[in-house]
Amino acid sequence: MDEITLENDRRNVTDEFRGLSVAEIKRQLDTRRVALQIAVENLERDFNAGTIVRNANAFNVGAVHIVGRRQWNKRGAMATDFYMNVRYHQSVADFVKAVGNRPIIGVDNIEGSVPLNGFEFPGNAVLVFGSEGPGLSQEMIGACQAIVAIEQFGSTRSINVGVASGIAMYAWLQQNVL
Repeated sequence: MDEITLENDRRNVTDEFRGLSVAEIKRQLDTRRVALQIAVENLERDFNAGTIVRNANAFNVGAVHIVGRRQWNKRGAMATDFYMNVRYHQSVADFVKAVGNRPIIGVDNIEGSVPLNGFEFPGNAVLVFGSEGPGLSQEMIGACQAIVAIEQFGSTRSINVGVASGIAMYAWLQQNVL
């Protein structure tokens, strides 16, 4: 493959990063990441994992944790995972140990969840998203400091988890960065 130059760079990167190597883009992003981290647990529809990682890149989160299966369909991420700090954990217990004292906030519309509107996100939170159908596992729910639900006003029971991740990450940014 030819060397990437400003003129031939067709990657989905902002003009600021055109012509730079993947390593250089990641190095620059690492110098200005936000404190937020996100986690994905047991996604059954692999495309959603890619969407969540792509959203994490858009908001330049500190790390992405994949809990459970190591394999996921990276196509939805559109190569944004190259620029992220992706960490893999075999189990919820391994994930909890790895994030240390960071508060884990689940995003799910289950009994006992609190509305996203008005929730005060900790600055060093880890937002965790579950499978499209079953949501977060009971083990992950037990590890969460809180569970937030995105308020909905139509007839559908839930929104796509990839969409939910973008809404929740942006809500965190509104409180802690913007």
